Amino acid sequence: MIKLQSAPISGLQGELMVPGDKSISHRALMFGAIAQGQTVVDRFLASADVYHTMGVLQNLGVQIKEQGDQLIIEGRGLEHFHAPKTALDMGNSGTSTRLLMGLLAKQPFDMPFFGDESLSKRPLKRVSQPLQAMGAHFQLTDGDYLPGIIQANNQLQGIHYEMPVASAQVKSALIFAGMQAEGTTTIVSPLASRDHTERMLQKFGGRIELDGNTIRIEKQPLLQGQHVVVPADISSAAFFMVAALITPNSNITLKGVGINPTRDGILRLLKKMGANIEMVNRHDDQEPVADLIIKYQPLHGIEITAADIPATVDELPILALAASQAQGKTTISGAQELRVKETDRIDAVVRVLSRLGVSVSEKPDGMVIEGGKPLVAHDQAVALSSNGDHRIAMMIAVAALITKGEVTLIDEDAMAISYPTFMADLAQLMPNEEIK
Repeated sequence: MIKLQSAPISGLQGELMVPGDKSISHRALMFGAIAQGQTVVDRFLASADVYHTMGVLQNLGVQIKEQGDQLIIEGRGLEHFHAPKTALDMGNSGTSTRLLMGLLAKQPFDMPFFGDESLSKRPLKRVSQPLQAMGAHFQLTDGDYLPGIIQANNQLQGIHYEMPVASAQVKSALIFAGMQAEGTTTIVSPLASRDHTERMLQKFGGRIELDGNTIRIEKQPLLQGQHVVVPADISSAAFFMVAALITPNSNITLKGVGINPTRDGILRLLKKMGANIEMVNRHDDQEPVADLIIKYQPLHGIEITAADIPATVDELPILALAASQAQGKTTISGAQELRVKETDRIDAVVRVLSRLGVSVSEKPDGMVIEGGKPLVAHDQAVALSSNGDHRIAMMIAVAALITKGEVTLIDEDAMAISYPTFMADLAQLMPNEEIK
């Protein structure tokens, strides 16, 4: 439990480079493990989720050396994993779990796998069912949950699969399985979702056919180790974007942020709300990157629909906080995916904003926020829980910057899942203040 401080009168000031992208860090580890030769990963995200992916691969016999924020992975190809000595520990990482179910779907030995209490409540059927249609075998608790077993298997067959909901994790699991399958695997998504897997497969020498929201992939030649530079994570940067936009007198620069067009929904929606975020030093190295300059400015309410969700699913909690300070009504719909994240994020966001005096109503697939009123702690002091969700924890810390009254954060350790140094980095932008 920590007591959070409000922002100084001068607002947030200075430059910051947030840690490396979590999605890309996971994938760099996986591709490095199945490629031939050495892969060097610079600026990987040293967080709990990424370390769980690393631990699973090491348990399967992959040699990985960590030097500062650099990883050196000695890859030996998909057919050289060893049977694990212990069950595969996924921790709280849904990305690790779902992607590795596809990557490990054709191994000649059983692999028990498990997660923490939160992950064990998150359904897996939407990834296990199409993988089973390809010939994979899983034993899951109640047919849908961890703990379970990725069962021994020596045959995968390509399928044509139309995804009912756009999901980068399900798509990526099917790409990893399709790389090992006989015939062609065709994946059709109703909407675009983050494309880091497709980009990285091509960087490592793989072949994939991309046609709008349709992907075709066949069994791949041996991939070759690469040098991967991980851009700053736009999902982590989003908390500082919104913090600067809603904290008076703020003026900050976020360095080297990944602005992949399948991930930049936060930028597009903030622009729709009236934000002017300047992009400078744009360049492209497998992933497009830019420095972002953000200043305090007024916002207005907007409508966020299902078409916006795939590119902003991780940023919706902090967008909801921005909406609380925007003039007028913001409606979020088509976001039922938030119900099955680390916690029920729709319920969690509504709970937090309500405790801070925001007029907000919950819907099955989103929420309606009446914005424009200052945040106020009830009875001058409020204790808010992250419910073990890293993004809810960081949202609360940003809200505290402009809340009248004392805000205490319960279960702040959840931030370690994606951003262990968040509080220290926030303090860095408040040179005259110390967050205790």
